[in-house]
Amino acid sequence: MRHIKFEVIVEKVSEMCKKINYELSSDVINSIKLSRDKEKSELGKSILESLIENIDIAKEKQVPICQDTGMAVFFVEIGQDLVIAGNLKDAINEGVRKGYEEGYLRKSVVGDPLIRKNTDDNTPAVIHYDFVSGDRLKIKFAPKGFGSENMSRLKMLKPSDGVEGVKKFVLETVKRAGSNPCPPIVVGVGIGGTMDKASEISKLALFRSLDKSSDKTHIKELEDELLIEINKLGIGPQGLGGTTTALAVKIETFPTHIAGLPVAVNINCHAARHIEVII
Repeated sequence: MRHIKFEVIVEKVSEMCKKINYELSSDVINSIKLSRDKEKSELGKSILESLIENIDIAKEKQVPICQDTGMAVFFVEIGQDLVIAGNLKDAINEGVRKGYEEGYLRKSVVGDPLIRKNTDDNTPAVIHYDFVSGDRLKIKFAPKGFGSENMSRLKMLKPSDGVEGVKKFVLETVKRAGSNPCPPIVVGVGIGGTMDKASEISKLALFRSLDKSSDKTHIKELEDELLIEINKLGIGPQGLGGTTTALAVKIETFPTHIAGLPVAVNINCHAARHIEVII
C-alpha cells in the first residue's frame, strides 16, 4: 500500500488553484487563436485578439484571467491501493482555502444559498469521487464561474425525442444564453443516467482537452455537428456577432433507463480553466 501525506494534497491543490486562474492551458489558447484566424467578423476578430492579450497579461503578471475565480470543482480518482493520511475532503478544502488566500483570488462562495453569507475562503469545494485500480491519486480541478454556470440547463427528454431532441435542446440553451456566458463558449453535454448523473457528466465533459474529440464515433459526429450549428447562430465573441460562438462541444454519455433520456448542458465561458495532477 502506498501512503500520501495530508500536507502533500493541500500543497498540490493550492498550487492548482493559483496556476489555472493565472494561466490557461494550451488547448484553450490554441483554440482561441485558431478561432481568431477563422473569424469572419472584423469586430469578432478584434475581440478574440483582446482575449488573447488578456490571457498573455494574466500569465506574465500572475494575476487572475477573470475577476470571477469560480467555485472550486474537483473530479478525484482514488487508487484502491492508496492510503491517505487524513481526510481527503478536508485536504482538498484546505488546499482551496490556502490557494485562494495566497493567490489573492476572489472568494465567491456563500455558506447558505438563502442567507447568502460569504464563507470568506471559497470553500466548500464541490468534489466528485471515483475509485480506480492502482496506487495513484488523480485530481482534476476547474474553477467554475457563474456567468456561464447560470446559463446551464437540464431537461428530461422522452426516448422518442431521440438525437434530434438532444440537438434541439442544446441549440435552444445556447441561443437563450446569448452573450451572458462571455462567448466564445465551451459547451459540455451530458446524456443519460439520471437527472443528477447527466448534470455530473456534463460538467466532466468540460474537463476534456478542447483538441480531443469523443472516442465514440457517433458522439464525435454529434459534437462536430452541434459546433457547426452553434456557430451558425451568429452570437459571436462577447455576443457582438460573428462566426465564433463556441470553441468546442464536448459530450459524455452514461447508460440510462428504458423510459428516459436525460440531457444536461453545462456552459463554460472562453476562460475554460481546467488542470489535473497525479500524485
